[in-house]
Amino acid sequence: MKYLLIIAIALVVWLTWKKRSLPSGKASTPASREPEQMVVCAHCGVHLPVSDSVSEQGRHFCSEAHCLAARSPAGHD
Repeated sequence: MKYLLIIAIALVVWLTWKKRSLPSGKASTPASREPEQMVVCAHCGVHLPVSDSVSEQGRHFCSEAHCLAARSPAGHD
């Protein structure tokens, strides 16, 4: 039993030492991305990135459902 305790303590010390020896700069720097243009949904007015929007006839929508709703004769709810 005493050897098991010594092995467990040695394992904890080794894992702690290994974790501290890793380069900290690599893990903490987020990937730099370019800012993205924001657009407004033509149906509900929510702001979203242009890459997440659905575009039709020069207008941007937050979802396909709002794009379809804008096509319908009723327009807004």
